[in-house]
Amino acid sequence: MPNDLSTPLTGRKRRIRDRSGPFHFPLARLLFAVIALIIGGAVLRIVLVDAPEGGRPSLDAAITSTRDGNVVANDVASRPATITADSEQFPAGTSPVSSIAPPPAAGGFSAQNSAHFGALPDLSEETANGPIPRMSNAGLTPFMAYRRAAPSGADSGPRIAIIVTGLGINEQGSLDAIDALPKDATLAFAPYGRSLGNSVAAARAAGHEVMLEIPMEPFDYPQNDPGPHTILTGEAPRANLEKLFWLMARFGGYFGVINNMGARFTASAADMAPVLEEFGARGLGYVDDGSSNRSVAAQLAGTNNVPFARASLMVDANPARSDILAALASLEERALASGSAIGIVSALPISVQAISDWALELDAKGIALVPASALMK
Repeated sequence: MPNDLSTPLTGRKRRIRDRSGPFHFPLARLLFAVIALIIGGAVLRIVLVDAPEGGRPSLDAAITSTRDGNVVANDVASRPATITADSEQFPAGTSPVSSIAPPPAAGGFSAQNSAHFGALPDLSEETANGPIPRMSNAGLTPFMAYRRAAPSGADSGPRIAIIVTGLGINEQGSLDAIDALPKDATLAFAPYGRSLGNSVAAARAAGHEVMLEIPMEPFDYPQNDPGPHTILTGEAPRANLEKLFWLMARFGGYFGVINNMGARFTASAADMAPVLEEFGARGLGYVDDGSSNRSVAAQLAGTNNVPFARASLMVDANPARSDILAALASLEERALASGSAIGIVSALPISVQAISDWALELDAKGIALVPASALMK
């Protein structure tokens, strides 16, 4: 193999020239070093220099109130604000509380201690759904506190009680019925009305005793459905009591309850027993509407010391005036024969008017119209 000693001189010069070509500057390494210096300098500044604002210029200024410069705000702050109420809702000279007349005293009720539409604080128990009735520590029951006393002299002779049901759903219709009906008529309110407070307060202010309607399962449920909180057979007692507490919290000041439908439920002792036990423990009365002959309410009411009565007749089963008056005549015959009778009537305008007219002539027949509570044992 030829080497440099045997290579021609011209070849050796060319190879020497190739090794000594143009100089290559290490630019990449230099840039890396510059970047490293910049980063290192920034880190050192952050560590060593106390500048929370990152070097941004700042200026300290005293904080002062600007309210004095706002004429409207200063005026509102310096004098009481005036709130103008709806003159139709709250008449002049009244307050939202005082504009609703308190119910009259009846059977121990004191209007000075009213709350939750007239409920006495000592007879109220707070729950997640609102206050519900209870017996007081002194033994006073809602039945005794909220009932209306029977008219003087009505203890002897035949007596009739009328319970008007279905009130509270239509506010204006309910108020019209309250104005038209005699004070001794007992008024039962459904739990689903949107203005129950106004309706119940008006009823009690007019002197009526009031009841709460409890929706219970009929035989054809759910085809015939009395409402979303219907108490059902076959459910756990706790579930039914939770529904019952929701229903009982809809308004206050009622002396007792009455079933709405419920032929299947009232026939089941296992399902009905916890409900009647609750009424007894809370001092409430119970009226069976008389629609089912299979109801076990009478026996359970006696076991649990619940003031009880069973209605004799549905007066307006056929809502025509002639039929209503005929049913009322039948009710009179029952009262004359047995000493007392209870009629159930719905809050239809034709029924309300018929009851109002009929009641005007009742005294002349020797029969007293009394509140339903007067006929409950």
